[in-house]
Amino acid sequence: MASDSATTSPNTSRIPNFFRMSIAERIAALHERGMLSQDDVQQLATASHQLQLNVADKMIENVVGVFGLPMGVALNFYINGRDYVVPLVVEEPSIVAGLSGAARMARLGGGYTASASEPILIGQVQAVLDDNPEPAMQALLDHKEDILALANSLHPKMVARGGGALDVEVFHHVAEQDGRHMVVLHLLVDTRDAMGANLVNSMCEGVASLVETITGGQVFLRILSNLTDRAIARAKVTIPTANLEGKGYSGEQVRDGIILANDLALADPYRAATHNKGIMNGVDAVAIATGNDWRAIEAAAHAYAARSGRYAGLTKWYQNENGDLVGEIEIPMKVGTVGGSLETNPSVRINHRLLGSPDATELAGIMGTIGLAQNFAALRALSTNGIQQNHMNLHARSVASTAGVPEEYFETVVESLIESGEIKVWKAQEIAKNLARKTVRPESSERQSAYGKVILLGEHAVVYGRPAVALPIPLAVEAAVRREGEGVNILIPRWGLEQKVHENTQGLAGILASVLDELSLLKENMIIEVFPHVPRAMGLGGSSALAVAVLRALSHTYQLGLSDGRINELAFECEKAAHGTPSGVDNTVATYGTPLRYQRDGDTPRYESLKLGQPLELVVGITGKESLTADTVARVRASWQQYPDRYESIFDQIALLTEAGAEALVSGRLAELGELMNLCHGYLNALQLSTPELEELIHIARANGALGAKLTGGGGGGSMVALCQDNQRDVQQAMQAAGYNTLEVRLD
Repeated sequence: MASDSATTSPNTSRIPNFFRMSIAERIAALHERGMLSQDDVQQLATASHQLQLNVADKMIENVVGVFGLPMGVALNFYINGRDYVVPLVVEEPSIVAGLSGAARMARLGGGYTASASEPILIGQVQAVLDDNPEPAMQALLDHKEDILALANSLHPKMVARGGGALDVEVFHHVAEQDGRHMVVLHLLVDTRDAMGANLVNSMCEGVASLVETITGGQVFLRILSNLTDRAIARAKVTIPTANLEGKGYSGEQVRDGIILANDLALADPYRAATHNKGIMNGVDAVAIATGNDWRAIEAAAHAYAARSGRYAGLTKWYQNENGDLVGEIEIPMKVGTVGGSLETNPSVRINHRLLGSPDATELAGIMGTIGLAQNFAALRALSTNGIQQNHMNLHARSVASTAGVPEEYFETVVESLIESGEIKVWKAQEIAKNLARKTVRPESSERQSAYGKVILLGEHAVVYGRPAVALPIPLAVEAAVRREGEGVNILIPRWGLEQKVHENTQGLAGILASVLDELSLLKENMIIEVFPHVPRAMGLGGSSALAVAVLRALSHTYQLGLSDGRINELAFECEKAAHGTPSGVDNTVATYGTPLRYQRDGDTPRYESLKLGQPLELVVGITGKESLTADTVARVRASWQQYPDRYESIFDQIALLTEAGAEALVSGRLAELGELMNLCHGYLNALQLSTPELEELIHIARANGALGAKLTGGGGGGSMVALCQDNQRDVQQAMQAAGYNTLEVRLD
């Protein structure tokens, strides 16, 4: 029996708290597990994966635009001993969450088994005769090889791939209106990984004349059938009764409720229609995501549901001899993984890679599994709290996540949204702000915090000894350390990270191992839990804030008495391990949490606090594209080494702007400060650090009244900062309307 311990695999579909992550963090989590390439990440982060208007114009007639739908992923799927993250395109709330929850429960009992028959598509050729159909039918069967040979000659490449026309069948029907005889030839075609509609249609048309000659009748229709009952997907799951317990119901009550609900769908076509619609909620979402014809799949499913002469549900749920709940589905599933929209739509290509590039048979099995999982999620909801309450709860959680509600307020905000009846992003933000105002964070709190940063002026030049002005982002990261567990474990729920920390680990865990060794704590048993409130790799000092928060939590739990100065030194060592040659400004702001003028004199940092002449209203615009500081710093360094005089001159100009900006900041001359930010961005753009997304955000900010706007941090993606004056909300809403995430920062 499989357990959730299988989730340690690097490409596992189990990613804890995925729904609470930002979009950028979700993309990064999938990338880290090898499910998305760097090119996929770039396309998703910049929305360049979406269907372009000029491509759409070639797909259908009279194009006037491109219509968008949300694209998400269902997690936790374990099918035939393999993990899958399943892409879904759907607008209805609760489907993605319901599928992920169903898969999570199924994997505890060993996951799903799935299979699919060969991908056979049926073509129909209708020959109409006045009388005596039997000789014509026998003649078609006698000439089967001739018909197959002609059909396959039309598509020799398909035959070379192991597919092609395999067999024929013959049927007789009588016309409803005039009683004429219809002899219908079924051409059974294995289309391999193609959906095959065009291929089969062309075969039917190609053999039509031969059918007329053989039968002596007149051929009318020659087209595929969407009742694909020769391409069947099957899936099965066994769920121990103990795993069904919850929501105030025993496992037996949930099991029996699901079985009874399914029994009604098998007996009553009115219930069956809704039952099967629920199945197709999941199947259609995968079909659209993978570029398959969801209308054809729908038609086949509903026709198959009525094959006995009475419309019924497509699933079976029953109790096995151990008392476990067993579910099965059998559903027509003719899908393709090559050709068609896969070639024209970048989103479809990404989704196939996300699934591991399955062939058509494997994809059919996955989609059958999705139908079974969605059916379970719906029946479980109906058997417990009812479908509407679950919809409301899932919708509220989705809205709270979109609103960026901090984890400590998340459940309270969800409950308040449902109670208010206004499940809106603005309402969630309003509730969270009110909670934050009421919350007093005692000094002795188990969680320790650190600040993020925006560099207002002077980034990159600060690496070469020039000054920089940096501002803190309050409560960017929190951390807590608990003395429990075995060995050292790092847990970051928002990033889906659970990892052992020891001397031989790489990345974040390896850096933490070095710090723990320095503090003589590497042999202790502990859980380090981190709660980031700023997105990572967006140029907002998240890595430094994480290091400082963890160091403070270690000092608090183990009573180390680390001073801010010592914490700053250790955090700088972490920054060097992560970024190569950092300036030190990030860890300094993270530690002290005050506006700073920062400058390095050789290896010695010099910094002074700056007292603001006026409160600052800032909006941070987040591109969603990772900013890898080590890469941008290295790129600028390579150019500086090649043209030192030229780049030293640019750094000197940035330094002059930074010094003037520090004076304007202290004096409260905000209009001048905004102009200096704009000028500084011009130099950073000349250093080739900006991107189209950053430029769009900067343009939006300035067009909506920002005094100044520029990239902040390493560039190459990441974030920008806008200085506002009484128009912070307008600037923020304009950025969000363009599809970007934002942070609102106010400093007094």
